[in-house]
Amino acid sequence: MTLTIHDLAYYRLQKSRENLKSADILIKAGMYGDSLSRSYYAIFTAARALLALKQLDSKKHSGVISLFNRHYVKTGIVDRTIGKELNKARLRRESSDYADFYLVDKKEAVNQFETAKRFIDAVENILSGEQ
Repeated sequence: MTLTIHDLAYYRLQKSRENLKSADILIKAGMYGDSLSRSYYAIFTAARALLALKQLDSKKHSGVISLFNRHYVKTGIVDRTIGKELNKARLRRESSDYADFYLVDKKEAVNQFETAKRFIDAVENILSGEQ
């Protein structure tokens, strides 16, 4: 069986949705910091799904974000606000995971979760137009 770039893109989109589901479960369990992280990974993996279409990827988060912005935001394929949300989500996740005394409350976790849903929906719309 030969896999295509579309297969990879849809695989990554599915992984993104799994991360989103985990984020939802973690919010309901009151684990807001972990939820924030899973929501970020939902966004990050969805961005990588689009990059698969152009056969682009990076081993670094900053590289993925840069490629996403260059090939999807600056070209107008993705709305600029969506691109900004990717970077904001990364900064929140890094603060939550690495900064001492950075406490994530329910509102922040829910906001990032909702952002992730919108981001994934936007990516899915683009992917469905690529077939």
